[in-house]
Amino acid sequence: MNAIITVVGQDSKGIIAKVSAKCAEAGANIVEISQSVLKEYFAMIMVVSIDELSVPFTQMVDEFTKLGQDNGLDIRAMHE
Repeated sequence: MNAIITVVGQDSKGIIAKVSAKCAEAGANIVEISQSVLKEYFAMIMVVSIDELSVPFTQMVDEFTKLGQDNGLDIRAMHE
């Protein structure tokens, strides 16, 4: 089973690294990633496999929401 993670916000260094690290912590595997920077705004869509999560999916969603809040980003995770 896959999930979609979207990230939108002001561009800054390390966004992909932070989101990727959070995926690894939760046991999600990145299947596909697309990102772009439009002027000063960052946008990314990731497809991640959640077959081997080490935490409940709802916890992963909450952790991405908090990561976004802590970094001034809108991060959303949802089932495919």
